[in-house]
Amino acid sequence: MDIVRIPIARLSTLALPLPEYFSAGAAGMDLGAAVAAPVALAPGGFQLIPCGFAIALPAGLEAQIRPRSGLAARHGVTVLNAPGTIDSDYRGEVKVLLINHGPVEFSVQPGMRIAQMVVAPVARVAWEPAGSLAGTARGEGGFGHTGLQS
Repeated sequence: MDIVRIPIARLSTLALPLPEYFSAGAAGMDLGAAVAAPVALAPGGFQLIPCGFAIALPAGLEAQIRPRSGLAARHGVTVLNAPGTIDSDYRGEVKVLLINHGPVEFSVQPGMRIAQMVVAPVARVAWEPAGSLAGTARGEGGFGHTGLQS
């Protein structure tokens, strides 16, 4: 597996680890909350949480910000615009838009792992206008077309 070296700049004075993989097979790096004090998320509430760093992605890559399954399963807390996208030309602070779908207030603690970031290649598209498209077995079926059972 190739390692891609990406410049990263710390923006927070808090002692947070850089994004990191927590297992050998992890696709995403966990992101910590760069907040000095707890942030309360009321049920149905959402908040932009800073992560305390900026990155310089090379052209042809994006960083996807995704929910952490444990926060979603245990508390109903997830990433509102999942997946969020960090473009290769963005140089601002990486932030996570969290929402609390749970029934009780959730407290984002300083340094808490709140999301994961997956760096992925991006394809550039050049549209080719066509009068018709090649057919498939599925055709135009969508939005539940295949049913609930196989």
